[in-house]
Formats: sequence, structure tokens, C-alpha cells
Amino acid sequence: MSLINTIKGAVGGLTDLALALLALAIAVQLLVGSTNMSFFGNVVSNIQNLVSGLGNGGLAGLIAVGIILWLFGRK
Repeated sequence: MSLINTIKGAVGGLTDLALALLALAIAVQLLVGSTNMSFFGNVVSNIQNLVSGLGNGGLAGLIAVGIILWLFGRK
């Protein structure tokens, strides 16, 4: 059980780090524009495409959003 808890802690830490980097990428892109973002890419456009795709998915998109929120809400 200790190994599972260690892995869950590591995955949770990596997820927190990824979300922090995502927030940083969004803030930097809004400040400097997407053309000056060689490392982060076009983050805001990618998020817009993801949300649009989920919105166009109807019930399947709604279920996918629910699963994503459930996964990120668990601790």
C-alpha cells in the first residue's frame, strides 16, 4: 500500500506542476502574444479548440467534462 500511496503522491504532484505551468503559459501568452511563444506554443488557442470540441460533442462532451472534473477534483 505504501508504494501505491507514493505513486499517487507523485502523480498528484506532477498534475499540480502541470496546472501551474499551464496557468503560467496562459498568462505569458496574454502578455507577450502567441507569436513570441516559442516554448509554450499557442496555449490559449489549444484550450479554445478543446472547449469547442467538447461543446460540439453533445452528451459525450458533457460526460468527458464530468470525467475530467471528477479526476481533477479527487485528492
